[in-house]
Amino acid sequence: MQPHLDLALAPLPAPVRPDPVRDRWEPSMRQAIAEAALAPATGDVPVGALVLGPDGTVIGRGHNVREAVGDPTGHAEIVAIRQAATALGEWRLGGCTLVVTLEPCTMCAGAIVLARLDRVVYGALEPKTGAAGSLFDALRDPRLNHRPEVVPGVLADTCAAQLRAWFDTHR
Repeated sequence: MQPHLDLALAPLPAPVRPDPVRDRWEPSMRQAIAEAALAPATGDVPVGALVLGPDGTVIGRGHNVREAVGDPTGHAEIVAIRQAATALGEWRLGGCTLVVTLEPCTMCAGAIVLARLDRVVYGALEPKTGAAGSLFDALRDPRLNHRPEVVPGVLADTCAAQLRAWFDTHR
């Protein structure tokens, strides 16, 4: 989510056959992609996120707002997690799923672990700052007290294309 993001955002290779785990999350990822499309209006990198409650309803949504509000923690994931915690009246988001268009960074991975989210679904890989398997794997580090399930590569090509298009006009 940094302006120095490498344009080599590498989508995962397309599965050879249908993948019911990834396919299940495509509708939610499409909503996150739509949320990401709101970020460029304020000069922010187009990353979008949703938090789904245990019943699958959207209880939090966000897009990058670092430029819009001058806040270095204004990542889409943080915005969505804060909104979900407010909606539930609880900081523990057990049973919830975060869907985000770009692999979370270390800050966001820390927030995910601390919020006790059950699952993280992401689109494009982030080889420079990704903390869900690319550069680091903070989400599945066995030394931590909570390790969410990680579902990578959902609509990865679409998510990466959205980011590339933004960077093509901002470099």
